[in-house]
Amino acid sequence: MREESAILQIDRALLRAQTDYDEIIKILKPFEGDDSGLEPIKENILFHGDNMEILNELRGSERFSMIYIDPPFFTGADKEANMNRDGALVKETAYKDNWGTLEEYLHAMALRIMLMRDLLRDDGLFFLHVDWHAIHYARLLMDEIFGQDRFINEIIWQYKSGGSSKTRFARKHDNILMYSKTAKYKFFIQKEKSYNRGLKPYRFKGVEEFQDEVGWYTMVNMKDVWSIDMVGRTSAERTGYATQKPEKLMERIIECSTEEGDLVGDFFCGSGSLGVSAAKLGRRFVMADTGNLAIEVAKKRLDEAVIPYVMKGRV
Repeated sequence: MREESAILQIDRALLRAQTDYDEIIKILKPFEGDDSGLEPIKENILFHGDNMEILNELRGSERFSMIYIDPPFFTGADKEANMNRDGALVKETAYKDNWGTLEEYLHAMALRIMLMRDLLRDDGLFFLHVDWHAIHYARLLMDEIFGQDRFINEIIWQYKSGGSSKTRFARKHDNILMYSKTAKYKFFIQKEKSYNRGLKPYRFKGVEEFQDEVGWYTMVNMKDVWSIDMVGRTSAERTGYATQKPEKLMERIIECSTEEGDLVGDFFCGSGSLGVSAAKLGRRFVMADTGNLAIEVAKKRLDEAVIPYVMKGRV
């Protein structure tokens, strides 16, 4: 039997998500006007539970300056974590990523992203982290939810870790889609090194140059390809949680989109990298995950870093 068209599944998923969203906001008061009257979030919060319920609960609270999510990637396989249990490494299921059909995956993602969009400030930014399994579907989904004119960047996170194949080029990058809520969004350009050809000084008039152990370089506005190492086996950050993201990656996203004191959110928080990074940079956070293992790891990281937070939901 011929596999059903992906376009048909995307269309149905979006229609179902919009219908479900409309039903939800009939019950919950829709946002109106500016942020006045919304309850401020003064403490860092870690929620344990279904993010659908948590997103609905947060509708009357302060809106977020930035939301980043690293949801399941539609891999069709469960993800495992290597956890230290009484001195022994034990494989445990971190989360399930088998949805049956593309439509079911996209419906679940679209509905949640619609609710997250409502929680963004008008000057806020949204980052969706996926990979080759779903990037082409995710872009279509985000264009429909936020609008094609609200697309800002597709960031390529490039790394060295992972396996290789003799039947294809090694897959060594993830994709991070960056969208704005409105045309008036906050963005703080970051700088990066750009090494001179031949690593020698240009000595151009008016161009400031620098030298390090590699060679001569200038500082330029950051590009959309980011070379950042994954969390290595010997890294002090390493938790053993599947798909853990490095704090350096989180820091770059936080610094380009927020200021000190701003509120950031992650509703598929996994090992808690965004919250840990946010707190270190003087931002407030709300994180959520439904997985017992994710919450265990995130709590441990926050506690070890002596980051204050309030635990809500299932314990």
